[in-house]
Amino acid sequence: MMAMARTLRIVMLSLVMLHFLIVENHATTTIEAPAPQPQGSNNHTMNGITEGSLQPQECGPRCSTRCSNTQYKKPCLFFCQKCCAKCLCVPPGTYGNKQFCPCYNNWKTKRGGPKCP
Repeated sequence: MMAMARTLRIVMLSLVMLHFLIVENHATTTIEAPAPQPQGSNNHTMNGITEGSLQPQECGPRCSTRCSNTQYKKPCLFFCQKCCAKCLCVPPGTYGNKQFCPCYNNWKTKRGGPKCP
């Protein structure tokens, strides 16, 4: 009876260790995310995020999207449209992503702060 209990303990301990090894191996395995796909319903998603890729008349809708989440819509729209008129691009999203439009990113105020929202 003692031998059977001891064998059962060894089997259980082995199963627990095997479980931890599987969990550890699964945690360190990286899974590549699929590449983002362009959305068909939003026809300006991919166009206009690189310098010079917009037409001047496209700045208004792009800046409306860019400034949609801010509390300061008027100044955001004013400066976004000013930057878009010069750079002919607006970064995607409502914040950040300025690396897509170097002109937009690098245009600074006299004090060195960002001019474009």
